[in-house]
Amino acid sequence: MPDPDRHVNSVEPCGRLLTVVGPSGAGKDSLIAYARRELSGDPSILFVRRVITRTAVVSAEDHDHLSPEQFAIARAAGQFAVHWDAHGLSYGIPSTVRTHLSVGGVAVLNGSRAALPNIRAAFGRVVVVHVTAPPEVLAKRLAGRGRETEADISHRLRRGRIDPPCPEDWVEIDNSGALDVAATVFLDLIRRTLSEVYEITRQ
Repeated sequence: MPDPDRHVNSVEPCGRLLTVVGPSGAGKDSLIAYARRELSGDPSILFVRRVITRTAVVSAEDHDHLSPEQFAIARAAGQFAVHWDAHGLSYGIPSTVRTHLSVGGVAVLNGSRAALPNIRAAFGRVVVVHVTAPPEVLAKRLAGRGRETEADISHRLRRGRIDPPCPEDWVEIDNSGALDVAATVFLDLIRRTLSEVYEITRQ
């Protein structure tokens, strides 16, 4: 949920937050990692490091780890702009992201479909990047991880897709094929968003 004492104010930041969501196996982490490598030299683009109560491993998302006790202390201290719980873990987005947005930057966040209302409440208008792939592709990728049973995979797939709550700020990217194909679309979106923000700040 958003921090009630640090709720988005009446003036939206001039920057823009791109929130990447999608079902497990859609390749969100791979897509974000690809874009981070390509755009690493541009300080106007921030790739947000989430804080998660899960130990970081090389093969998974690059994030900052806190124990549940440390996470609770950080949350109480107002270090998160928004936080949520999912799958037995706690997730937090650093409040410093607002600083980057306030000066006209673009931030890219690995978000959560269930947390979208909280993310919108914390940051105002966001662009939702919904990464998709057919169910059979998702099932194959999840099975290849070797971390879940067939029942777990079936449960994830049954969660299905969701309808865009704000179609004008919703972008679909099909990542069922080669990664560089979807990454080209994603990179174009990030660069286009940055150009739009630049034009707004010039007015």
